[in-house]
Amino acid sequence: MRPSNFGDLFIRKWYLQFEDTLATESGEPADGEPLRKIVIAAALHNPHAGRYVEKLDATIAASAALGAEFGRRIQEAAAGQAIESYGKACVVGQAGDYEHGNALLTTVFANPVREALGGALSWVPSTGKRGGPGATIDIPLAHKDALYVRSHYDTVSATFHDAPNADEVLVVFAFATRGRLHARLGGLRAADIEGRNGLN
Repeated sequence: MRPSNFGDLFIRKWYLQFEDTLATESGEPADGEPLRKIVIAAALHNPHAGRYVEKLDATIAASAALGAEFGRRIQEAAAGQAIESYGKACVVGQAGDYEHGNALLTTVFANPVREALGGALSWVPSTGKRGGPGATIDIPLAHKDALYVRSHYDTVSATFHDAPNADEVLVVFAFATRGRLHARLGGLRAADIEGRNGLN
């Protein structure tokens, strides 16, 4: 067991990744601003590594402070740019159960991020897996205020060269500043949902 250095957690490393898309895969220039995707991740010690734990309440509770820090970091990384979509993920090291990662991704973790984005209304799409250093994870994205905005269904892939160690969990949050370039599948538009409940 490692001593905590962040509330009740021990964080070994923070990650920050950006990608900007200026044209589609076929070379068509962006229809407006480029699409910026931001990935923030933390490699943290898994206190349950190597054993089965029935109750994960303490881990869930500790994730609230982690979510607040992710919220602070996305505000800093966005530097005033509006965030329109988001998603979250975990990669659990080989000595841990997949459930150990999911315990860090509940609403307790996500709500401070929603608040940092101005009160996002929609649930946060999520994924996860077990893996080791060099793991790549595909993080789903959806509109932060209404799940059914087709233009914002997207994915961002992130690779972490040195995480997670066997006794770690990698917690990841991804964000985007707009929907896909030249999205043209119809349905609910981002402009249609202002002021509406995000679950409509």
